[in-house]
Amino acid sequence: MNTWEAIIDALRAERVEYVFGLPGGDLFYDALYDAPEIKPVLVREESSGPFMAMAYARLTGRPGVCYGSSGPGVANLVPGFMEAHSACIPIIAIGSASNLATTGMGAFQEVDQLSIMKPVTKWSESITLAERVPWVMRRAFSLAANGRPGPVFIEVPKDIGLLESRGPEYVPSRYPHRSCGDPQDTEAAVDLLMKVKRPLVVAGGGAVSSRAFEEVRQFAELSSIPVMTTPCGRGIIPEDHPLALGLVGLYFTEVGERVYGDADLLMTVGSRNEDFQSGERQFFPEGAEYIQIDIDPHEIGRNWIPDVAIVGDAKLVLQDLTGLLRNRLKEKAEGNGRKDMLLKAKEEYEEKMKAECLSDAVPIKTKRVIRELNEVFGKDTILVNENGSQDLWSYYYPYYKVLDINACVAPGEQTCMGLGVAGAIGAKLAMPEKNVVCVTGDGAFQMFMKELPTAVQHEAPVTYVVLNNFSLGWIKFNQKRRGERFIASDFSIQPDFIKVAEASKCYGERVERPGDIRSALERALKANQKGTPAVVEFIVDGWDFAPGFKRFYERLG
Repeated sequence: MNTWEAIIDALRAERVEYVFGLPGGDLFYDALYDAPEIKPVLVREESSGPFMAMAYARLTGRPGVCYGSSGPGVANLVPGFMEAHSACIPIIAIGSASNLATTGMGAFQEVDQLSIMKPVTKWSESITLAERVPWVMRRAFSLAANGRPGPVFIEVPKDIGLLESRGPEYVPSRYPHRSCGDPQDTEAAVDLLMKVKRPLVVAGGGAVSSRAFEEVRQFAELSSIPVMTTPCGRGIIPEDHPLALGLVGLYFTEVGERVYGDADLLMTVGSRNEDFQSGERQFFPEGAEYIQIDIDPHEIGRNWIPDVAIVGDAKLVLQDLTGLLRNRLKEKAEGNGRKDMLLKAKEEYEEKMKAECLSDAVPIKTKRVIRELNEVFGKDTILVNENGSQDLWSYYYPYYKVLDINACVAPGEQTCMGLGVAGAIGAKLAMPEKNVVCVTGDGAFQMFMKELPTAVQHEAPVTYVVLNNFSLGWIKFNQKRRGERFIASDFSIQPDFIKVAEASKCYGERVERPGDIRSALERALKANQKGTPAVVEFIVDGWDFAPGFKRFYERLG
């Protein structure tokens, strides 16, 4: 076999289901033709490939694979790799390159691709000898999925791709390799937990990557410790669980912010505590102790210095903590007064929220759209987020509750616009038995609505909830704060999203009155159940921002 065929052989051995990308002038796709078990997903623009691979990887726990042709094709992978690197998602890109034999001679599409990709990858490597394919590919999968997960880039010069490969037989990689924490650190953490009265767990994307769903629930229930999450940690626990209190930082709701601020111990599990989660490191509960759990020692103390740090896999660390804590709690009577208080506060807040969402105001209030979306689609639904001023409402529990474990795909701290629009297709292909909804603003949707035909062609019936305020709402919000100097933030000319949807063979509907929200969403769900993607556009009040969003900027000053 030649080099390209050896790469396909490796992908087959690694149980790869999909390759997201757009073919170029090499023979990668020719080799893929002979591997029908690996399905090529033809994107409309290369940037979509890593976004789809990210969503697939987040939900399956296996590396997502994408492809970029030499030069501009590889360059278009960079935004997705920035996002995957930030969110610690395992994706692997195969990229072709100009001929090795003409390096430095100004060859067609010649560029130093490794230097472009190195800042946003765990590893970037060029295959310069055909017999190295098995070693490079096995290491790519191992590095992407083990330790702190992340993206890997593999480059194949076109002339090397044609050479005969006589490497050893391919041996699939193993992942995840898990490590426990230091027993002394685990003991010290339990000592702290026994001393405090109001501990709080904040689970990040690392907890989801570890698949520590059951471990987080058991740990929290053992002594009634409330659980909050970062956007990437969302889905670690169902948000209708009595101890779930939504998201932190920018995404605080009234009850969550109060409980967070009152905590006398904060325990983060797999989170870097980045700006939006930590309020630029200013939101740490006053006087609280801090336990940090992370698989990567480089993350320890990155933003807040812990009193106790445990380096290890979240799943195993929580198992050890739970076992030790259970034994210690037998010696100490533990009431449920705090749990009862939390339940009462949550119930009161949810009643207040439900009343808000009954608004019949025109333009429509986004919070009502989000609430009714949650009610219509219900359980067995994966939420794929964008990150704009209006779609941000979908981050705010309990306006939207993620009702199942592993049922949310959110951007990392890069928040690339379009991740959700493209990523929803990867999510549906990863979990075809689930409903998939993407909540997006009109700005992000315009950037990646070109992938609607991709959803149709590859039988990925998802629903796009497009919240149209005819502007870049987050930009306008800050322009207003700076003295209402509005510039380059309004879409005075905008495509007809419904016509775009229909031209792409999708179901489309525009909603301008609150009374039509539910029925439109029900029609979208029925279209999905029949195999058709749906676009439902809502004309919304662009100045109705979530309270936590406004409060975030008030606190920062």
